[in-house]
Amino acid sequence: MVNPEKSHDWKAYEKPAVTVDMVIFAIQNNELKVLLVKRAVEPAKGSWNLPGGFVRIEESLEEAAKRVLHDKTGVENIYLEQLYTFGDPKRDSRGRVITVSYFALVNFDDVSLKSSADVSAVEFFPVKKVPPLAFDHLQILTYALKRLKWKFEYTPVAFSLLNKKFTLSELQNLYEIVFDKVFDKRNFVKKILSLDILKTEEVKKDVSHRPPMLYSLKKQIPEIIEII
Repeated sequence: MVNPEKSHDWKAYEKPAVTVDMVIFAIQNNELKVLLVKRAVEPAKGSWNLPGGFVRIEESLEEAAKRVLHDKTGVENIYLEQLYTFGDPKRDSRGRVITVSYFALVNFDDVSLKSSADVSAVEFFPVKKVPPLAFDHLQILTYALKRLKWKFEYTPVAFSLLNKKFTLSELQNLYEIVFDKVFDKRNFVKKILSLDILKTEEVKKDVSHRPPMLYSLKKQIPEIIEII
């Protein structure tokens, strides 16, 4: 047999399998939640893990990620970003499996959860109360949470989880949910308005108290900007 270390022929090398694993975040009832699936087949049958799947030979990594996202949630055309590649040789008992992880932000009200032949349940869990996860999926989730917070700090990605028109209180509430902390309202509003990335829309109607102002995100803003 040809020693791959002494050969330039790519056919001499063993071919690992490649998967995509999805960290799908949503906000529900003022909690940051992540989508998990319960495995109906071995390995780790009956355990919870992140939704994912093997990359088909004819599709790109992003196409595979979008397929898995749509298959499990029914949504498309939402924020999706490649996260990290996890390749520990022993991460999957089935053999050499390399996974490319992605994270997505979805509007909970737009989601239609779907199970499949190899998945017996699909459910959102609060990120602070996730059950034990199979494989290295807790490591993937932990990394995704760090990336999510970074994106909230230095990019306008948070606005993808708001309605087109929103109040500053709704924006602050979103940040407090993701960071699990309370921000001083005066300082938060002052910082957001100083960025000059919002435009005034109208006063919110149909409220019993003093109506707050509605804002929307300007079309032309920097991709990297220090939000908080």
